[in-house]
Amino acid sequence: METGRHPGEAGFVAADAQYLACGGARAAAVVAADAAFSRLAGDHIALVPDVAPYQPGQFYLRELPPLRAVLDGLTGMTLLVIDGYADLDPDGRPGLGARAREELGVPVIGVAKSPFRGATHAVPVLRGTSARPLYVTAAGMARADAADLVRHMAGRHRLPDALRRADTLARRGLPQPS
Repeated sequence: METGRHPGEAGFVAADAQYLACGGARAAAVVAADAAFSRLAGDHIALVPDVAPYQPGQFYLRELPPLRAVLDGLTGMTLLVIDGYADLDPDGRPGLGARAREELGVPVIGVAKSPFRGATHAVPVLRGTSARPLYVTAAGMARADAADLVRHMAGRHRLPDALRRADTLARRGLPQPS
């Protein structure tokens, strides 16, 4: 099941997923024409009935199916911003973002709200008036460039507006199945 304003040309996309008590997941993506996500052009929500259980260090096994579902049908995507890590350590152990980059062929920026042990390479980014940084990693582009994009994304709060919107849509975008 899906809903939302779904433009054919994606451009810049921010996506997130929420796991449901029934065992499935709801994923949401927001689309903009610019990397700052200054004006959103559309959104898309997808429901995946079953997802893999959480496995430490292998989050991508759980998160990729909802991500695939919500991005299905979008064309022309040039950048994907996710809530999570692109890679998990300075040696490049792939995380969700690297796996998405491998599948989708576009640069992926990972924006995490909390530190991950071993991810000492993540670039801390302060936004708004928050004293707590976001942790930025990237696949397919330089981390410093990714951090600069996140720093300048639309929104006055710690989390950029595009990721906040994707999170909100993933949390309450569709009624939870019974």
